[in-house]
Amino acid sequence: MATPAPTAREWVVVKTTLPKQPFPSLQERPEVRSARLVIRPFQTSDVVGLNELRSQPEVMQWTMQGVPDADITATEKILALKMPPHDLSNFDYAICVAETGQFIGAGGSFMRKGELGWPVFGYMFRKEAWGKGYATEFVKAFLDMWWALPREEVEVEVEKSTVPEAGETSDMRAEERLIAVTVTTNQGSQRVLDKVGMPLVKIWEEQDLHDSTAMETLYGYAAKRPLQ
Repeated sequence: MATPAPTAREWVVVKTTLPKQPFPSLQERPEVRSARLVIRPFQTSDVVGLNELRSQPEVMQWTMQGVPDADITATEKILALKMPPHDLSNFDYAICVAETGQFIGAGGSFMRKGELGWPVFGYMFRKEAWGKGYATEFVKAFLDMWWALPREEVEVEVEKSTVPEAGETSDMRAEERLIAVTVTTNQGSQRVLDKVGMPLVKIWEEQDLHDSTAMETLYGYAAKRPLQ
């Protein structure tokens, strides 16, 4: 089936839920284990593993930064944004191999209002960990962690394609979503999001963050909050 062409974003205000702010502090967050992974709060000692991850061009090409960290000092600044007091405004985790404890990735939600109006989550893994199903395993576990957070009622402006049910009731009620965004060429992440059951809901174009003379096509996938 051919992929739909990019279309302009349209906005609608809906009543929904979002995780209460602030997020639980690092000290309050439990360590979560899946079949092969330990998903735990960041520690200051993670700077070495995080630097190794963020030094790989194959990994960093998919990030907003686009290139590896210049040195470990640059990585220290990134890690500081995940530590207190900044932990209260993000929900990021270190990802380790359960059997060995090796730091192999990072993932979580770092943006409460993303490109489609909803919170956004993402992940990154060392290239040596690719192709082993770790990303799929992490996303499944993280979604459970995200939906388990306490909720609050909110009104938010979101992209219309993410809430096809909006407008069916007079109060513009919509189920909460969590979004993942990829670029056209990141087919690995697209396969992961397909595997975990997140439908592609929007394709649009923005200026390429790595080339101001070009446009890039973005793919938005949406997870819907399970019925309570």
